[in-house]
Amino acid sequence: MKAFLIVSALGAALVATSASAQGINLSGQWQCVTLCSGQPGAPAFITQNGWALNVVNEVGQPSRAWADYPGHIWLERLGFGAVYSPDGIALQFDNGTVWQRAPEIAPPPPAVRTRS
Repeated sequence: MKAFLIVSALGAALVATSASAQGINLSGQWQCVTLCSGQPGAPAFITQNGWALNVVNEVGQPSRAWADYPGHIWLERLGFGAVYSPDGIALQFDNGTVWQRAPEIAPPPPAVRTRS
């Protein structure tokens, strides 16, 4: 019984560790705010699936990326990395470019239809 409890505790610890290793979800729309390739404030997009990311910068250039260690991603096509903030609000790339999460705008409420 004691061995079963130890094995169960170790299994739970491994599950918790692998889930937390993914860290922050970077998926969503971003805005370039410093040293932009295009217009400052232009939208950029990240789609994340576990450690793998698809990144489209502010001029529409796509790149595959991955989290190579917690707090850092590597962009394959561009050949450099980026550090993301612990809260997932900002990305600072090795070339000095800075992105911030774009504010989410709530969709308008549905139109109210009345019967006449």
